[in-house]
Amino acid sequence: MARDRLRGFGDRVELLQGDFSMLGAIAAGNSWGPFAGILFDLGLSSFQLDDPARGFSFSRDGPLDMRMDRRGAGKTAAELLAKLPEREIARILQDYGEERFAKRIAARIVDQRRDRPITSTVHLARLVADTIPRRAWPRRIHVATRTFQALRIAVNDELQSLTRGLRAAVPLLAPAGRLCVISFHSLEDRIAKETLRSLARSEPPFLQVLTKRPIVPTGGETEANPRARSAKLRAAERL
Repeated sequence: MARDRLRGFGDRVELLQGDFSMLGAIAAGNSWGPFAGILFDLGLSSFQLDDPARGFSFSRDGPLDMRMDRRGAGKTAAELLAKLPEREIARILQDYGEERFAKRIAARIVDQRRDRPITSTVHLARLVADTIPRRAWPRRIHVATRTFQALRIAVNDELQSLTRGLRAAVPLLAPAGRLCVISFHSLEDRIAKETLRSLARSEPPFLQVLTKRPIVPTGGETEANPRARSAKLRAAERL
């Protein structure tokens, strides 16, 4: 889809698919750089969210996959839930989803999988809903949102990949080149903030942070695109 939309720009556009952590290798392998700007857009594609076959959303039933790139040999969310120990499932839900009922959900998953594998999005969403007391359901998001976020992060090793990608990006920038990061939840934003600050405080400093606080969408943006409501933009300049 991107290739079709950008076809009018001819050879000014090159498209390559890869994980954030592969940025340095991709740039070196194609003799790319230095760059005037690098943008990390950490948002999940709406096309992926709306496709039940990808397993990212509980709005429609689909296989519990959650892999960003299904070409590789990485384990699906269903495979993780089938094999991980209860303690590790609880850790993932707590660390990556900040889910206060992580231990209770993990225990319910392990108990459920003894009788029936958890292989569909609706099955998992219902299990979470049945586990968390109704009075404790969040008001603004679906009760299973944090569980789905945590599993997706674990399946794709997202936080470690982001950290490696950000650090690989800085040496690729030209002097005065800009590094921008758009995040969509607190874990990503924390990594972006801490990584940029760390590189700005090093000796010698590599970056100057341009955003003391993250830039957030305007009311008009969120009205036009509700999924942008949680976006935060941070930026830095290469010294």
